[in-house]
Amino acid sequence: NRVVFNLVDVAKGVCKPNQAIVKSKKSNNLYLLPASQTDDKDVVSEEEIKKVIDLYKREFNFVLIDSPAGIEQGFKNACAAADKAIVVTNPEVSSIRDADRVIGLLAASGIDSRLVINRIDFSMVRRGDMLSVEDVQDILGIDLLGVIEKDESVVIAANCGEPVVYNPKSSAGKAFSRIARRLCGEPVPLTDYIYGQSFWGRLTRRLGVA
Repeated sequence: NRVVFNLVDVAKGVCKPNQAIVKSKKSNNLYLLPASQTDDKDVVSEEEIKKVIDLYKREFNFVLIDSPAGIEQGFKNACAAADKAIVVTNPEVSSIRDADRVIGLLAASGIDSRLVINRIDFSMVRRGDMLSVEDVQDILGIDLLGVIEKDESVVIAANCGEPVVYNPKSSAGKAFSRIARRLCGEPVPLTDYIYGQSFWGRLTRRLGVA
């Protein structure tokens, strides 16, 4: 266990910012700032979180804040320190309802958000048993950043402690890589296949043939 200090320690001045981050064994440019596993989320204020993130902004090109589920204090802390947001949702009614509420709160805070649709099963979409990418976009009304297909290699990678992006055969791993490239400003297209339907299939549907 390489974790000695955490975010709360940085916020309270117990350690220096560079003492709390843990370097990835897989990437030279990736570091983790652990959250506290014992302290309550209310132990640090929104202003303290913002000051901590501002410290790391001076050293890193990107600081990604993993907000906890729900819209309680952990979410508010993340919003206080964020410039932009990535809203991740599954193509399920309950998940989309929660995402819609989060998007509204982000907008009220002046934070632009982009959408990632996770764990989509295109075979279910084609059968009409799951909402499509277009359906989710129409409901939530924000720009699409990426789509991650349901992929058992994600579970295998997590159990092995290996990032799925290093599996060249993983569709989810490739999707994560494309999302990262878009965040870096690369013009990576949202290809037709993410919609779970061929160009001809989409064309015939629009023409009322299928």
